[in-house]
Amino acid sequence: MTAPNPANNPRAFLEHLYQAAVQRALPLHNTAAHLPPPPKGRTIVIGAGKAGGSMAQAVEALWPAEAPLEGLVVTRYQHIPPRPEGLPQRIEIVEAAHPVPDAAGLAAAQRILQMTQGLTKDDLVLCLISGGGSALLTLPAEGLSLEDKQGINKALLNSGANIGEMNCVRKHLSRIKGGRLAAACAPATVVTLTISDVPGDDPSVIASGPTVPDVSTCADALAILKRYNIDVPPALRAQLESGALETPKPGDKAFAGHAVHMIATPQQSLEAAAAAARAAGLTAYILSDEMEGESREVGKVHAALARAVALRGQPFSRPCVILSGGETTVTVRPRQPGDAKGRGGRAGEFCLGLALGLQGQAGVYALAADTDGIDGMEDNAGAFVTPDTLARALAKGMKIDRFLDRNDAYAYFEPLGDLVLTGPTHTNVNDFRALLIL
Repeated sequence: MTAPNPANNPRAFLEHLYQAAVQRALPLHNTAAHLPPPPKGRTIVIGAGKAGGSMAQAVEALWPAEAPLEGLVVTRYQHIPPRPEGLPQRIEIVEAAHPVPDAAGLAAAQRILQMTQGLTKDDLVLCLISGGGSALLTLPAEGLSLEDKQGINKALLNSGANIGEMNCVRKHLSRIKGGRLAAACAPATVVTLTISDVPGDDPSVIASGPTVPDVSTCADALAILKRYNIDVPPALRAQLESGALETPKPGDKAFAGHAVHMIATPQQSLEAAAAAARAAGLTAYILSDEMEGESREVGKVHAALARAVALRGQPFSRPCVILSGGETTVTVRPRQPGDAKGRGGRAGEFCLGLALGLQGQAGVYALAADTDGIDGMEDNAGAFVTPDTLARALAKGMKIDRFLDRNDAYAYFEPLGDLVLTGPTHTNVNDFRALLIL
């Protein structure tokens, strides 16, 4: 697909780069090379994540028609892709809530765990894992209710904890995460196909690693809960303190003979976007696929870099494109009396910080969006920033600081017509950010 001219239509050009990144991460393009041959016995497909539906369909399309195939995968509500014409359904796909788990996710996790019972050494389990699986595959530890789990999950999401910290806690409060699902599959062989949405592409962090060993400990989980002042029921705290909720560790025989294949990563998607920019005649620079930190602050840092390029030609010469990925965080601020609840996610908050830092810098355009098509819990993937963002907002009586104070990126960018609206993309390789400097 021919790229729009970046000088004539910066917004369309940035959307083109985003779509190049998303296309690179679609499961059908990346799965075939990692599928094992059919086993002597049964092949069971299980899994969870925002890309679960498209991953399941990719396996159905690529698995030999004559070979048995069955299973269950859970994905986010409205994230099941349209079924290709003529593709028979052999894997059941169900939906549940994200980012806060619900009863549908609990029921799916119970069914998935039940499917692992009675497997033999002749059987194969294909586990399809992508970002979002932590919330979608929820099976609380003994003595912990779904309501308790929901409360802890909400507190973690609002705390500013990074994805590794959140998933450490989730592993130790679960009967299925942190390698426990792999242990339940014994003695069958387990092959995990995963799409990374975490900095560093650590499979033990993606969806809280249900089929891989866990090096974190109950003590680590307790330290994180203390660091962010998150309460848990006393009985659960006692189990963590005693080590009763410890996860399977590296070297555990439960993982013998298992394989993990990373079929799509944030870096690959950034490289695809960079290639698309270069095809349009622009130099492209990838800062990192592992950026973490407060979204607004990461936005301000990107703004400082873009201004240096625009004003001084350092450290890069313009015109150029600057790309980055990773998973930032949003610490939800206490609401002031009379304030409505803020709406928005990491990408929107990044854009607020970026716009504030750019201060209307000429020649700088940006898009930040989540590659799953959903920023937080809203219907947008992210937002655009242009040289006149602040001026157009002020003309509507909107001061950016006020929106930052209440974590309200959606309400800031919607009246400007600057939301990125894509709908679910059926994959997920985390945050995508592109700055075009002309």
